[in-house]
Amino acid sequence: MPTLIRGRVHYGRTATLGLALPAVAWAATTKPQVANVLGGSARDPGSPVDEAGRVQFGRGSGALGSQRRVAGLHKGMRLGAGRAGALHGPGPDHWKSTMAERDPRNRTGRSPLRRGLVTAVLAACMLTASTAPGYGTDASGPGAGPQFTPLTAAVMTEPTPFPATDGRTHLSYELLTTNALPSSTRVRLDRVEVRDARTHRVVGSLSGQALADAANPVGDPLPGADGYTPAPPGPTPTVIPGSQQWVIWLDLALDRGQRVPKVLEHRLSGAVVTASGSSPFEETVQVTPTGRTAPMNLDAPVRPGTWYSSESCCGNTHHRRGLGPINGRFYVPQRFAIDWYRVGERGRTWEGDPTRLTSYLSYRQPVVAAAGGRVVEVQDGIPDNTPPVTPPVPPIEETVGNHVTVEVAPGRYLLYAHLKPGSPKVREGDHVEPGRVLGLIGNSGNSTTPHLHFQVMTTAEFFPTDSPPFTFREFRVVGQVEPRLWDDNLGTQPTGVLPITPSPHDGPHRARYPLDREVLEF
Repeated sequence: MPTLIRGRVHYGRTATLGLALPAVAWAATTKPQVANVLGGSARDPGSPVDEAGRVQFGRGSGALGSQRRVAGLHKGMRLGAGRAGALHGPGPDHWKSTMAERDPRNRTGRSPLRRGLVTAVLAACMLTASTAPGYGTDASGPGAGPQFTPLTAAVMTEPTPFPATDGRTHLSYELLTTNALPSSTRVRLDRVEVRDARTHRVVGSLSGQALADAANPVGDPLPGADGYTPAPPGPTPTVIPGSQQWVIWLDLALDRGQRVPKVLEHRLSGAVVTASGSSPFEETVQVTPTGRTAPMNLDAPVRPGTWYSSESCCGNTHHRRGLGPINGRFYVPQRFAIDWYRVGERGRTWEGDPTRLTSYLSYRQPVVAAAGGRVVEVQDGIPDNTPPVTPPVPPIEETVGNHVTVEVAPGRYLLYAHLKPGSPKVREGDHVEPGRVLGLIGNSGNSTTPHLHFQVMTTAEFFPTDSPPFTFREFRVVGQVEPRLWDDNLGTQPTGVLPITPSPHDGPHRARYPLDREVLEF
């Protein structure tokens, strides 16, 4: 299956804090001197300098607009998956609901001179952090108005709630977090809270090992499970080096009946760490509304039968955590994509020689329209790959292989990917009804073993696009698969039989999203 790169990111204006050489001299600056440089008295209530003469970090207002443009699948960027992705809260290692936006008012000043002076003072305050009571940690909470924050944050998509087979309402999105301090100054991130921006009620949190397993540098993804081999735990504590950007994967699961906040905010807490010690900080960032548009409710994209939903939300899968840079921006374009495999008697997915395409039960199975609409893109002529060896990363325009894209609503497109060459049965401009055969499952593009890659997109093209959630009208869960068996290793197992076990979610479901590694009947 492909990897993804989705969600065009819109960044608000941000103050970049650098450490100039003369800044070291500021370490000995007295409180009155600092106050004078910043244009205020040390005892002035409006001054950003506290009683100890340090610049305070705290809440920064901000507005970051999120757009839904995202991009592509690169198998070379694939990530692994642990089974349970959602964290349930509240609690020290648990999650539940949020997102945010940033305000362009976060600036260091109006003139280059003043910006330079503020930067120098700020850096000096961090270097003397060991003697400080903390950044923005007063009992009354962050002060009103703009304040410096050691971490900046940006979201990549609008968090849209969707119901899943576990009976919970989920919110899955990302928080791009940057340590805005000099490279010599680390930030230890101890806790991330997602709160209702109106009531400030904590609806979910991450800390300890749960946070370590959900955060990584943008260029260094955490390894995932490979078949029966579990993923190694992330390193703790979570320490973000200076001038480095990380991604925090937020997968929130709200209990049945719990209200989804209309607006979310993120509360980050930890400590600024320098050679001379550390100083705690707290900041509230990225206030953002949750999506108000209900997920599309679709028919099955395949014929009736038993199917394995692989690499779906919400764990560490190559779909959910496929972060990629496209056209100068980060995207997670396959956030909610699902790979579908046909399952036969006794859980069999292939039989015979796994190097032959015809050994796989999915191969040449009909792909049908999950909703009516207009065909806007058809690609054909890309040969099938020979399983079960992972193919080289294809050109970006061939990532999803032979495929059909159908526009089903304004800004909503269904992608049917990795089709068999010569099998597409529609042309661009055709209008299709639900259930019409669009093509046959193949192994083209960025695919190792035959399967259907299916998802909703916000653009007609896969690069760039965003991947909103969706649900299926009706299906029955008949089991689950504990080990991570997916595109890259399904054909390398001793047999093609899935180790299906009972699922706590067994039974009929309506208007629900199938979670990762569930076996179901359409």
